[in-house]
Amino acid sequence: MKSGRFIMDRVLVSLTFVCVIIAIIPLASILYFVSIRGISAMNLDFFTKLPPTPLQTSGGGMGDAIQGTLLLVSLAACIGIPFGIFTGVYVSEYGHNFFGRTVRFLGDVLVGNPSIVVGVLALVLVVFPLHGYNLAAGVFALAVIMIPVISIATAEALKLVPNSIREASVALGVRRWRTVLLVVANAKSAVATGVLLAIARVMGETAPLLLTVGTSYLWFSGLREPIASLPWYIFSWSTQPYAYWQELAWGAAFILIVMIMGINIAVRIVTRGKRISA
Repeated sequence: MKSGRFIMDRVLVSLTFVCVIIAIIPLASILYFVSIRGISAMNLDFFTKLPPTPLQTSGGGMGDAIQGTLLLVSLAACIGIPFGIFTGVYVSEYGHNFFGRTVRFLGDVLVGNPSIVVGVLALVLVVFPLHGYNLAAGVFALAVIMIPVISIATAEALKLVPNSIREASVALGVRRWRTVLLVVANAKSAVATGVLLAIARVMGETAPLLLTVGTSYLWFSGLREPIASLPWYIFSWSTQPYAYWQELAWGAAFILIVMIMGINIAVRIVTRGKRISA
């Protein structure tokens, strides 16, 4: 009997290892090809210059798109992260009622919606009233995408914190809001992972940006003006018949990957640590 369980354990471990390898192969191939094609476009002009004309074969860069992507994601994060975390905390710690269950249900529905639906929503609510593509509409769309992702991740992270921490805090006479802060502190790594997932998702979104911010070949000029973004250039220039534009599109894809990987590594380093006790 013992040998049978041992053999089954080995078989399942081997199958798990094979599945991991199968999952890594496409990821590694994407990283390899994007890196090989994208690194060749890296130079100072790529980060500091405006896009080239179709007939140029050198010079120009993606400075405006890098600036635009950072602005879009940063402003959307300023809105989406606090709303998402507060909603997740409410659902986990206070939402044991009809309203809390409704909020959770709506979050599940929103997180499964195609991003282009959010883009249409921003188009109707922001773009049309402001009479044109603008940065504010893109920020609104990306924030709406981020909120349910962070909310659900936060709620699930807080559920993993042992109830003994809550009970010990209550037994010591600690106020409820301080107990909630203690619970959140013990789940900070998982909450940070949810935030990263949301940022990684919106950083590469293209469909909402096509309907909200449009594009621009100039530097940032205001919340009510169009703005360039890396996903838009990747989407548009990768299909153009100009070799230099295609090269810059590969460079934009490489920069996106580097940015997302950098955020993941930085947050992992910052949030690692032991649980905080009362």
